[in-house]
Amino acid sequence: MTDLSTASARDLAALVREKKVSVSELVTHFLDVVRRENPTLHAFVEVHDWRARRRARLMDKALARGMDRDGAFPAFFGVPTGLKDDSPLRMSFLRVGSRSLRYVVSPFDGMLARACRDAGVVFLGKLATSEMTILPFVHTDLHPPTRNPHDVSRYSGGSSGGSSAAVASGMLPIAPGSDGAGSIRIPAAFCGLVGFKASRGAMPHPYAKVDVSGLSTTGPIAKTVEDAGLMLDVIAGDPLHHETPKPGSYLEAAGQASPRGLRIKVCMTSRLAKVDPEIADAVKRAAKLLSQMGHEVSEAPELDADVETFLPIMQRISANAPLLPFSDPYLQATTRWMRAEGKKHSNADVKERHEKLAARVLAQFEGSDAWLTPTVAGLAPKVGAFEGMSGEETLRAVIPIGAFTAPFNVTGQPAVSLPAGRSSCGVPIGVQLVGKPAGDRALLALAAELHNALG
Repeated sequence: MTDLSTASARDLAALVREKKVSVSELVTHFLDVVRRENPTLHAFVEVHDWRARRRARLMDKALARGMDRDGAFPAFFGVPTGLKDDSPLRMSFLRVGSRSLRYVVSPFDGMLARACRDAGVVFLGKLATSEMTILPFVHTDLHPPTRNPHDVSRYSGGSSGGSSAAVASGMLPIAPGSDGAGSIRIPAAFCGLVGFKASRGAMPHPYAKVDVSGLSTTGPIAKTVEDAGLMLDVIAGDPLHHETPKPGSYLEAAGQASPRGLRIKVCMTSRLAKVDPEIADAVKRAAKLLSQMGHEVSEAPELDADVETFLPIMQRISANAPLLPFSDPYLQATTRWMRAEGKKHSNADVKERHEKLAARVLAQFEGSDAWLTPTVAGLAPKVGAFEGMSGEETLRAVIPIGAFTAPFNVTGQPAVSLPAGRSSCGVPIGVQLVGKPAGDRALLALAAELHNALG
């Protein structure tokens, strides 16, 4: 018997297609896990019990009639998932982790919800995020903090913290997220999952009016690189499952052998963060495995990124977020500070800053096929670690968490966090692979091989 809680999303979809399990059985199983785990972890902020069960019954009826689409099923037909609460889902709250938006309901699906729905998913509800997706941990005024399934005294990361906690705890097999400075990769690392940030322009960009410089993108939080590849295909606009992956698809790339002799630089130093010795050991192990695979592995210089250039870009994005008038009293201190500072910078100013910082980081990357870094320099922080701080103090205290992820949002390069073991205290450690600009498929192939080698 397949353990539904640990099976990959692709395996679950195959079980449904082969009629070895019904959609209703899948949905019932995962709702039971949500009911058991969510009161502790607070990954879901809204659970759609009856809606999910109703959709499951309709899908089972369609399956019984021999439903297909030109011989191909939707890629994730019957697979339960959830949507991060920064994305519109029809007739659901859209609170983006903020008390100022606590009564906002979206009447329509956003582009991410539509893409996933076309692929046959069953939404079980909305997933927790930090307020306005700013912080790399989830502790909002709307609900208790989102906790790490591997150690409930710690955060699960952010801003896609609900997504990572749900997948890591078995509440969901896969979930889409968004990443503006590490918001997919950081929680994936803290929770022992695969988190893929696509290249700028590779995926539809639902945040373009707010994120004028293009830091953010969407991507999957998954258990396997192959699941991540299929979710990327879905988000990019291919909702169908094909018996043989389509040529050029992300799923096909995840199953291909990576060329030997790639030039891979290993970077473990940043002026913004000191790397934990156990995380450094995990990166060294991954580097050794890459060398054994036949790649040319060498040391990279210190990552050239600084806070004072990057921070105004994030602040302007925060200021651009459309909030209701007189929202400030209902915002958390960090959000208020970010928005106030962001209003001091124009969109043109932050675009110029963005271009200059991107050029610096890309100059370091020149001559490499990939970089290997820690995903995060330290272990998942303890719940409450940032309480009592002002808005600016909190933001500056979390800067080390994004030291190795945010620079590659600036450059728009593809990047993936892979699980690389556990620390001595039992919490997951992640390592990050970064590919060439627009090199998503090559990165998926390399990531799949390293993921398998890491075990």
